[in-house]
Formats: sequence, structure tokens, C-alpha cells
Amino acid sequence: MTEELQQLLKSLGLGRITEIFPEQLKQAQAEDITYDQFLLRLLRPQWHARQENALSWRVRRAKMPELWTLETFPYTKQPGVNRRQIRLLLKAIQNGHRGQFVRAQDLFDDMYASLADRSSPQLIRRLARLDLLVIDELGYLNIRPEQANVFFKLMQERYRRKATIITTNLPYEEWASFLGNRMMTEALLGRVRHQCTTVNIEGPSLREPQGQGAVKR
Repeated sequence: MTEELQQLLKSLGLGRITEIFPEQLKQAQAEDITYDQFLLRLLRPQWHARQENALSWRVRRAKMPELWTLETFPYTKQPGVNRRQIRLLLKAIQNGHRGQFVRAQDLFDDMYASLADRSSPQLIRRLARLDLLVIDELGYLNIRPEQANVFFKLMQERYRRKATIITTNLPYEEWASFLGNRMMTEALLGRVRHQCTTVNIEGPSLREPQGQGAVKR
């Protein structure tokens, strides 16, 4: 490979082609293949490399705490889970969708901060655009009415447009106590429960200690 060609491939971001070019050129000369076939042998690995890099970026952006997939989820520890109903965030990302995992506490903290600098509309727009939003551990938080209002607006924007997964220990009838406004909660649940599947998981915690820790006395 000439220095000029190597520099051009680097400038175009074709790193994978740069890596495989000498070997592929040698094989092409030995097999006497056409230019079209040679080009395909260069472009196909480059395309796969870009797909893998894009997937890796989406996974990092989603901020998932566990990289469980549909195949590796510990179903034996959660017998109440129906395999046909479960669709995890990683699977959606692998299929090219944009998603994000966020803990409810962090979400409401961001909402509170957005109220202070009046950036709530921007926060709602950013989260509303995600193909899949996973909100973990909703409930048992001390929130202000203003935060509940922002949360309601977010769910309203996502309603019937984008997919949302919410994990919570609260039964639906206790959401009003958490959000603090019964009428708003009823309207919210009307949207949340419409065209949704509720999965009740009964079983041991997946956060059981994995070993013995040291105890200071």
C-alpha cells in the first residue's frame, strides 16, 4: 500500500480497510478476481466494523447497569417472568434503536435541576425522542409537585409514540401517594397502562451478595 493511499483511507475513517488491504490484495492477485469482487472484500468488513462500533456506542450511551440479554437473563431465579413478554433494553439497541437506562432517583434529580435553570422543555424533548426509555426503581422517593408535573409531561410526550419500561415495587394503587396528586396520577396511569403489559416478578433478589465481605469491628 502506498503512503498516499494509506493516508487517504485514514482520513476517510476507513481503518478496517487499512488493516486488511495488504492481505486482500495478495489474495485478489492470486485468485485473479474482478475489481468488483475485490472492492466487496474491502467494503464488507468495513461495514461490519462500523455496525459493531455503532452498537458499542449505543450500549455505552444507554448506561445499562447489567448487560443481560434475552438469552442470558437469569430466568431460573425469577420463575414469575414470562420469557415471551420480556424485551430488554440491550435487544432494542442491538436492533438499531436508541435507548437509555436511568434510575428514577437520577431522573427526578435531573428534573429538579431543570426546574432551577428552566431547561425542563429541553430535558423532556431529549428523553421523549428515545426509542426506548427504561426507568428503574420508581417509588419510595421524596419528590416535589413540580417534579411530578415534569414527569407527567414526559410520559404524555412518550404516550403512543415511544416505548417505556418502568420497574417499581409500588402497586398501581400506591402511585398517587408517591406522586402526590390523585387526579394527575389517574390520568398518568391511564396512559401508562393503555396498550402495555404488566409483568409481576416474584422471586429472590438478583442483587444477592456474591461472596463474603469483610466486617470491621
